[in-house]
Amino acid sequence: MKRARRIWGGAALALALIAGVTSGCSSETDRADACVSVPNGTPVATTAAPGTSSPTTQNLATNPEIATGYRSDMTAVRTASYAVSTANPLATRAACGVLRDGGTAADALITAQTVLGLVEPQASGIGGGAFLLYYDAGDGAVTAYDGRETAPAAATQNYLRWISDTDRSEPKPNARASGRSIGVPGVLRMLESAHREHGETAWRDLFEPAVSLADQGFQISPRLASQIAASAGDLARDPAAADYFLEPDGSAKPAGTMLTNPAMSKTLNSIAADGADAFYTGPIARDIVAVATSQTGDRTPSLITTEDLAGYQPKTRTALCTGYREHEICGMPAPSSGGITVAATLGILENFDLAAIGPHDVDRNGGKPTAEAVHLISEAERLAYADRDKYVADTDFVPLPGNSAQTLLDDGYLSQRAKLIDPESSMGTAQPGDFGPVPVGVGPQPPEHGTSHISIVDSHGNAAAMTTTVESAFGSFHMVDGFLLNNQLTDFAADPLGADGLPVANRVEPGKRPRSSMSPTLVFDRGPDGERGALTHVTGSPGGSVIIQFVVKTLVGMLDWGLDPQQAVSAVAFGAANTPVTGVGGEHPSINPRDDGAHDPLVQRLRELGHQVSVAPQSSGLSTLQRDGDAGWIGGADPRREGEVLGDTR
Repeated sequence: MKRARRIWGGAALALALIAGVTSGCSSETDRADACVSVPNGTPVATTAAPGTSSPTTQNLATNPEIATGYRSDMTAVRTASYAVSTANPLATRAACGVLRDGGTAADALITAQTVLGLVEPQASGIGGGAFLLYYDAGDGAVTAYDGRETAPAAATQNYLRWISDTDRSEPKPNARASGRSIGVPGVLRMLESAHREHGETAWRDLFEPAVSLADQGFQISPRLASQIAASAGDLARDPAAADYFLEPDGSAKPAGTMLTNPAMSKTLNSIAADGADAFYTGPIARDIVAVATSQTGDRTPSLITTEDLAGYQPKTRTALCTGYREHEICGMPAPSSGGITVAATLGILENFDLAAIGPHDVDRNGGKPTAEAVHLISEAERLAYADRDKYVADTDFVPLPGNSAQTLLDDGYLSQRAKLIDPESSMGTAQPGDFGPVPVGVGPQPPEHGTSHISIVDSHGNAAAMTTTVESAFGSFHMVDGFLLNNQLTDFAADPLGADGLPVANRVEPGKRPRSSMSPTLVFDRGPDGERGALTHVTGSPGGSVIIQFVVKTLVGMLDWGLDPQQAVSAVAFGAANTPVTGVGGEHPSINPRDDGAHDPLVQRLRELGHQVSVAPQSSGLSTLQRDGDAGWIGGADPRREGEVLGDTR
């Protein structure tokens, strides 16, 4: 463990946070113009794009959270030696303060996550899980930290289908809002592990920004207010959640309402003092089990135990690094499918000249993609998702074909997959690759929902890309000791058998980690000899199963089309899973969503090619940083959420 040093005193931090973070400035002195917010883009909208449904009624089957508009004309933020991008300004500013005072990316992650759990509780929090890619500039190593939730030891393959083998009624009120959806949280143990190996700031000091916010209060943002309104009925089932998020008459607390969270303050103080053990054992663990197993609100209880919590361990895995043109792309291995599916998509696309079909009318919002590019990328994604849907799960339980991700990522195999793409017609639904007899089936794909993403580079040259989640908006709606519990187990396939009668790879099993699409990504230069060069990009996004598409369009935008990080993040969100539907985000100013896109040339052309196009507004939350030669970093935050990029300006 590296020697920790204190960078904040409690009283100084409280003053800094109240005077700085809550007012929109940095803490104390703004040394070298660090961590100072500037206006960027149009104000955050709270309604859907014209011609589309409202945020409270839109179809959330593919959108992980409600869409809350688009901030036009955002500009990239340039920093000198460190930068942080998160989905909420309060989290970005607090994490930037840690970096400004010499903390590492691992240190800043803890502060960012604990603040996000307060101000963006619909997306992430200490009751959930995360995947982290960490680059250590000292030895050049990339480490993948797996803080994914696990199924309780008492879970069976039918855990999400029915109450028991003798009571085959469905969990109440549904699988997601019942206790059956709650996995053993993993993010705190994972962050503690990363901090032990890469932290420099004292653990307890990193919690002080969130504790100060919990004690002093913060205003409900427009995005959080919209999500509370959309979820009010479900929040009402849990007494603690109802008291915190709803008015006495059951209506949603509006934007601008000041929230304090003394219960969360107490929880965070305990964890700050005693480490993650304070969460996984003792009173907090007992409270988690009591709430999860309660039948309050006629909810089917979880079978989680204090032994499940005490026994949770994060895993350190080998990062999945593959070549793409002159770059090396490092992603998260299983149980996330993100790294494999992003790499497979790019491996297929490497067989095509994407640079020749870049966007036109490029402006601050990234321009408008060509129909040829959207068609090609969407078809590549269909092929990659087909393999993901069949083969990828927790490899500690179900091995990949050939017992290696490289089987799915072999250059020759992906070249053959590329030949299946017809430039004049969409395939609609792709078939998975044939690797001979493999004892897994394919069933309906479970939806994935709410997440958040943090991208950080520090002044020491280290970098972190962490995607963090409670799954759906507000997780399982079970609130305990100031935080929400996840509904991560609904990322498992509820039905353990596929249509062919074979066991589904992503079925529920005791202690297993559900498959994810989270795709934290690091990009490096790659020399002619294949050796890894300098770190060049840090990126990732929330978005459920659509995360893969958001990350692919951003990487292609930067690596093939030369867009800066803000243009690539702001650019039209498009892509496809393995269905006939291709999404083209109607929230973007260059897309005309009126009459279901009937008047938009891009949408018209895609439909001529056989795509079933949806122009529903997208709710990505990309956070992207790019090295700017020797001059520092350039960052972009997604205009579809409330985030921002901060650092030491230049």
